[in-house]
Amino acid sequence: MQLENKKIAIIGGGPGGLTLARLLQQKNMNVKVFERDRDRNARVQGSPLDLHEHSGLAALREAGLLDEFRKNYMVGADKTTITNEQAEIVFSDHENYQEKAFGEEHFRPEIDRGVLRNLLIDSLDAERIIWNSQFIAMEKQGEGWLLNFKDGRTEYADIVIGSDGANSKIRPYLTNIKPFYSGITMLEGNIYDAEKKVPNISAILRGGKIMAFGNEKNILMGQKSNGEIGFYASFKADEHWAEKSGLDFSNKLEMLEWFKRAYGEWNAIWQKLFEQAALPYICRPINCMPLEQNWNAMPNLTLIGDAAHLMPPFAGEGANMAMLDALELSQVLCSNQHDDIQHAIGLYETEMRKRAAFKAAESLENGERMHHTNALAVMTSFFSGKG
Repeated sequence: MQLENKKIAIIGGGPGGLTLARLLQQKNMNVKVFERDRDRNARVQGSPLDLHEHSGLAALREAGLLDEFRKNYMVGADKTTITNEQAEIVFSDHENYQEKAFGEEHFRPEIDRGVLRNLLIDSLDAERIIWNSQFIAMEKQGEGWLLNFKDGRTEYADIVIGSDGANSKIRPYLTNIKPFYSGITMLEGNIYDAEKKVPNISAILRGGKIMAFGNEKNILMGQKSNGEIGFYASFKADEHWAEKSGLDFSNKLEMLEWFKRAYGEWNAIWQKLFEQAALPYICRPINCMPLEQNWNAMPNLTLIGDAAHLMPPFAGEGANMAMLDALELSQVLCSNQHDDIQHAIGLYETEMRKRAAFKAAESLENGERMHHTNALAVMTSFFSGKG
């Protein structure tokens, strides 16, 4: 397949979009990433990512970036501690932890999301990423698309790849399928200099992950780079909880008082999270694309990552599936074995939807388990190898 004379536009510079840009750059394709952030430091990145052998790591290996990943992943950050709501440890693998090797089936090394993003950005030619490019709309022009951005700029592309996340503005040009609410909402917080600000919690975390279960609610957290920790208060709620709650997510006292009420049965040690977190909190209603979705392939448009198959985070598959999308799409686009671009994209989308549906179903099931009345017992049994 000849793409040498095609302009390829990737909308969105997350792990999937940047990985795809790197893979296409290696093939000397004319590809650009249009990212709404003004620069790489515009916002705090979310929780750490654990990359999997046959998806995220496979994509990095193909992109020639596995050695860089090895230098930057957080050794031991995959260690897990499970507690109840009273912060009493019921499971820990810290004492018996054995570092797995790259290439092992179940090795899932953790990396700070911001570090991974910078690693991918640094692998691209400077002109590949067009910052401060907030996509507004696009219209057909010839065999391609004319892209319109908030600042009034326009760009032409022969092929557009939507990598613009959960609230994708590219998706409606391909399908009218919309995500549904899973019933779970998460409040995301971030704490800098965590060992100093939340020493008791840091002593439990020990550079790894904490999963705390109680009263059908969770607190989930993980070590980030530079001494930071990211955490989520996760609970079942109405789809429009954020609006109905009337909470000001930038008001520390208000958020602390909410936590004391909502997590009233929980030990006061957890309140330190809400006393020390940077503002604002980010409210994330957890949505999922329907498992049985389908659309007709187009010759100049496709989707990767959350734009294509948004799923809950409870199986750690979102970023991995996005990076696998990037790998598989780059392979079909750069292959000479397909009749035309539309046929290649159709093959990619068929396989992508199938595997993503399987992972999304797993994520939904895990979300239910983790917010059930017996979540502590179930999750402890699973991590101890008894479930």
